[in-house]
Amino acid sequence: MKTIDKSVLAGYNAGIEKNRLRSGIGLIEFERTKELLLENLPKPPAVVYDIGGGYGEYSWWLASLGYEVHLFDLAETNIAMSKELASEYPNSELKSAMVCDARSIPKENNSADAILFMGPLYSITEYEERILAIKECYRLLKTNGVLFSAALTPYSVLLHCITVYHKEGKKKKDALDDPNIMAMIERELKDGCHVNPDRRILNGLGTSHLHTAKALKAELEIGGLANTTVHGVMGGAWLAPNLDELLSNETTKEALMVTVRLIDTHEEVIGLSGHLLAISIKE
Repeated sequence: MKTIDKSVLAGYNAGIEKNRLRSGIGLIEFERTKELLLENLPKPPAVVYDIGGGYGEYSWWLASLGYEVHLFDLAETNIAMSKELASEYPNSELKSAMVCDARSIPKENNSADAILFMGPLYSITEYEERILAIKECYRLLKTNGVLFSAALTPYSVLLHCITVYHKEGKKKKDALDDPNIMAMIERELKDGCHVNPDRRILNGLGTSHLHTAKALKAELEIGGLANTTVHGVMGGAWLAPNLDELLSNETTKEALMVTVRLIDTHEEVIGLSGHLLAISIKE
């Protein structure tokens, strides 16, 4: 198996994931993903594997609801940080948490009722290796088990750059004025390859692969999952001005979440969401 890009793994081992889902666009992603999980997961105490689950935000939340959760991540730092969330869920525990490659999980065939697969598909840049990872999920899932696969869209970097173009008070050079960054964006739109080893923009996103909804469904089908629905978990809500302020107020936060739910499966605009979530059933 080919290894994950060293700069990407180094970023995760530096702890860049910590608190990403607790503010701004990450909070929209977290809230909508939790809604979709609750709508599609079997009832607890079902067995859930959180593969590539970072430091366990979803793992600990599901454990608190009574699920048997096993957390797997390639970054040692993420697994170590997962212990810190125990204080937020004092009456819960993870069944296990281990450093592990998504393409080789040390669990038996047909042993999971559901799998969260919310990072590997954009961190694994080679097509053949992503298919191996999907097939590994297929192996692990029970019949009628549910796979939740996250992906980043090829439009997310361009849309972000547009929203901050010549923004008042912005110190860095605008990406849209930089021919090198524009060439990087053009490559993303052409074949989904996000080549960003020095993280010139979007500090949290190293070299990655970006999926359209169509490409995501196609890869899942090649991996054995033919029954799939793709959701745009952030819709256009992340484009709202003064986002942190709006999300800190329950009324305005809910208004934004309504807009996400309204269009999250509309194929014509699904790429507006920076993140996609595919929900697949193993038949």
